[in-house]
Amino acid sequence: MVKSRTSRLPETERRNPRSAGLDRKTTIQVLRILNREDASVPRAVARELPAIATAVDKIVLAFRKGGRLIYAGAGSSGRMGALDAAECPPTFGVPATQVQAILAGGLRAMTHAIEGAEDSPRDGARQIAARRVGPNDVVVGVAATGTTPFVLGALRESRRRGATTVALTANRRAPIARLAQIVIAPATGPEAITGSTRMKAGTAQKLVLNMLSTVAMVRAGHVYDNLMINVSMTNVKLKQRAVRILVDASGRRASSVEHALRQAGHDLRAALVILKAGVDSQQAKWLLAASKGDLRKAIAAGLRLPRGKDLSQVR
Repeated sequence: MVKSRTSRLPETERRNPRSAGLDRKTTIQVLRILNREDASVPRAVARELPAIATAVDKIVLAFRKGGRLIYAGAGSSGRMGALDAAECPPTFGVPATQVQAILAGGLRAMTHAIEGAEDSPRDGARQIAARRVGPNDVVVGVAATGTTPFVLGALRESRRRGATTVALTANRRAPIARLAQIVIAPATGPEAITGSTRMKAGTAQKLVLNMLSTVAMVRAGHVYDNLMINVSMTNVKLKQRAVRILVDASGRRASSVEHALRQAGHDLRAALVILKAGVDSQQAKWLLAASKGDLRKAIAAGLRLPRGKDLSQVR
């Protein structure tokens, strides 16, 4: 028996019977349909949590070895990756090189459709080579249908260079899954508007990318409790947020927090060690270095530190 053409299509490309006749419905009816479809996305992502956890652990290991998290994508999928990468430095205080995005068509593709850019596997491979991807890196190919040639080329080259490869797709049986060591495939199904994967598939990508970067940063020590302890103070709003974070984390008054921040050269982590352990700025920075950036270990060691003791004698 020959399968129908529709049955051979990826799930994301099939017609959705729940949104049939969409153009003949009222505004509120269309909104209810879209809302109902969107409500299925978190459940689809929840089923992928074990795979997401495996990817996060690989990313944390990469960070500890000085490696990078690199997203590769085209169109809406590529923009999702670029957005997540751009948010990491101000949120977690990490270098811009630690989380990167490779977008088919380059930076212009963030705001314009670059026709044909996604069709070149050679360009995907070239961009991976240009970044000298290696065994310490994790490369996440982001493609809703899982067939984008640019992404396939990027993953193939990443795999050849020994990097950890991750596929983020809405179609588990897609070619992208065969190139990745870890497959994250939320089954979001047919879109309300056939083939418009910026909708449910895009929402799932956004959720997963948030999880990958956020949980990796938590595990890497860039969050204290549930506070952005490494937030970059690049504007008035973020400076005010930094003070609130330190007030919450230390239980001290804003005036004490501002004084500690000045002492620490506006390093939030060092300021918190000063506030919690009662040490000076030099001691706080030494404690952070000795604990390899583990904030809780640095504070605990500071509390045990005999006053007036030569730091070089402390183990």
